[in-house]
Amino acid sequence: MPTKFSESDLARVLPGSWVIAATNFPLWLSGKRLNPTLSYETLVESPLVLKDTVAYTTDEGVEKTILGKDSYNGRGFTWRGRGLLGLVPIHWAVTGVDSTGTVVTIQYDRSLVSPAGIDILTPVGVEVPEVRSIIATDAAAFGLSLEGFASLTWLGATPPV
Repeated sequence: MPTKFSESDLARVLPGSWVIAATNFPLWLSGKRLNPTLSYETLVESPLVLKDTVAYTTDEGVEKTILGKDSYNGRGFTWRGRGLLGLVPIHWAVTGVDSTGTVVTIQYDRSLVSPAGIDILTPVGVEVPEVRSIIATDAAAFGLSLEGFASLTWLGATPPV
């Protein structure tokens, strides 16, 4: 699933902090990890390398983070975590961005430790109440099949389509 965005597009859109508005990842759907956010910071502009911070709250109220680095390879990114997480790369690509850059679709390839999956992101602190409608109106433009869209669980208070 190669990205359809240039390296410069991705360098402009991705840096910042994002809320996972919808997902089909079991990691976020088990109820053990709540309020997930992803933050990206540019480390190198070309080839693009991002510092990647995943934050969430456990079901017991403890805040946790997972640190990693995303390296762009012309088709998408390869994520490598720190420590033991560095042994298992995860490949992902941006497959859709709305015209305002406030809705981003990321798709992950299957890895040794996780299934293939989809995350729909919106910026932290920016309310995008119509995000589900934005995606539903043209799922293909976000790289989603109808089955992919139907597989998503919407996190938080997202209004219906």
